[in-house]
Amino acid sequence: MFDRTYTVRWADMDPNGHMRHSAYNDYAAQHRIEFLAASGFTLPYFAKAGLGPILFREDTRFLKELHINEQVRVTGELAGLNADGSRWNIVHTLYKPDGRPAATVSVEGAWLDLRARKLTTPPPEITALMAELPRHESYEEIKMRS
Repeated sequence: MFDRTYTVRWADMDPNGHMRHSAYNDYAAQHRIEFLAASGFTLPYFAKAGLGPILFREDTRFLKELHINEQVRVTGELAGLNADGSRWNIVHTLYKPDGRPAATVSVEGAWLDLRARKLTTPPPEITALMAELPRHESYEEIKMRS
């Protein structure tokens, strides 16, 4: 499983003394970018290829508070993929230091041709990489409508 641990920063805090709502999504996004980059699909790669990941939906479920300087472990599991890899769903889980889930961030995404500004199919290597993610318990193959 590809997981990363981050330290909750001052900039992540809200006036209530816990991590602000949008910071959970920021850590999930960072996790996705690091997952791709670890296999060579870096931001410069995407810029040169004229390709980028986009989101259609992002749903965050808050379970436990996170506080400044706490370690937060982030995982990503595949919740859906279509046959050509052009559409994907990922569920990220953010864990407190004691292992309890603090939040889940579920995203539905696709790949954008940055030049044509249209949805596209990624190179087969990216589809294969996405398929290597562990399957979330909710995994379902994404069926495309004709």
